Amino acid sequence: MSLTILFMPESAYGPTNNCVGIGDILRRRGHRVVFAAESSWKGKLEALGFEEDLVDLAPPPENAEEQDAGQFWKDFIRETAPEYRKSTREQLETVTKPIWVELIDGAKYCEPQLKAIIERVNPDVIVEDNVLTFPALLTAGKKFVRIVSCNPLEVRGENVAPVFSGLPAADRSAWDDFRAEYDRTHREVWSAFNEWCVEQGTAPLPDLDFIHEGDLNLYVYPEPLDYVADRPLSESWHRLDSSVRETDEEFTLPFERNNGSLVYFSLGSLGSADVELMQRVIDVLATTPHQYIVSKGALHEEIKLADNMWGAEFLPQTKIIPQCDLVITHGGNNTTTEAMHFGKPMIVLPLFWDQYDNAQRVDELGYGVRLSTYTFTDEELKGAVERLLGDTELRARLAAAGEEIRRRDGLRKAADLIEQLGE
Repeated sequence: MSLTILFMPESAYGPTNNCVGIGDILRRRGHRVVFAAESSWKGKLEALGFEEDLVDLAPPPENAEEQDAGQFWKDFIRETAPEYRKSTREQLETVTKPIWVELIDGAKYCEPQLKAIIERVNPDVIVEDNVLTFPALLTAGKKFVRIVSCNPLEVRGENVAPVFSGLPAADRSAWDDFRAEYDRTHREVWSAFNEWCVEQGTAPLPDLDFIHEGDLNLYVYPEPLDYVADRPLSESWHRLDSSVRETDEEFTLPFERNNGSLVYFSLGSLGSADVELMQRVIDVLATTPHQYIVSKGALHEEIKLADNMWGAEFLPQTKIIPQCDLVITHGGNNTTTEAMHFGKPMIVLPLFWDQYDNAQRVDELGYGVRLSTYTFTDEELKGAVERLLGDTELRARLAAAGEEIRRRDGLRKAADLIEQLGE
């Protein structure tokens, strides 16, 4: 039975790439896969074999030239980078709340477009990978799938640390204060959004959550890092230990390996817009005996690599990480799960949102090191590199974990569950 499946991912690269990976499996199984992605993805998804029926999340600027996908967020990061030097608690007011406001404005703006797309496409199943509700997706009378491709603390629980906090699991002393500050900074925004969603025909939102559950709920996180023992989920929730797309082009090293290790460095498509931070890390790594592959991002022309490095604006990350010995990352969920998928230790330099939660989880469970992104010393970064590269017990443990994660095949598990829901 051939299904029509409509994907609506957040415009950021992580959720879109996650949906591309799952959608590609479904497309190859003979299903019709349509993407209601944000309009700056025009042509990029069609090139991968999908139908596009795209949405605008804001009015186009006057005389605007065509922008790359996610350009708004790259600009947003560049303009607000000073805020990332603040604590996670302080960021609730100056980073997290403004992001919610922008996302809500986008949901309101595209609501009529989404209704029209659903009428045109007439999907059997709607799949949303985002952090907030789009009412049109819920009120269409179709089977609805929610994907969580951020850290799963997004699904709250009394016995897990509050989302966006980066607070340790073993020390609850700051949990209540962080939750109270989240309530103080977000209650008004949430209440207004909840009221609007109900006006569009949805059920009320869970308290202080910006998104409803689906008929089927999937979350992307490897079992070794997961919180299941502390925050049990209902039977509608299923973990994808990883969701590593198979659409990336092959990658051959463009240089000869030396006797040192090979390290992949990426602060993500958004974090790489902080050129000063990128350059700081690069300059420290330049003093080590290892070789580096650097994902330079949209501002690649402003980033100067050392002689022991090679990089480019965009890189096929899923083909590079398997060839490396260590990953230095901002802690985005895609990179975190991909590093675990391929059994690689991590150094994590979080900036905002759930990156702090991933950094803390990797560090507290011993799969890598969390560093203070803006105040780490040269010795701390170089020491973490050497310690992780030299820890043979950790490398063996990660290799075994990666083998098990790959065996579980999250892409095909997701495709199977979506098919079953649509039957």
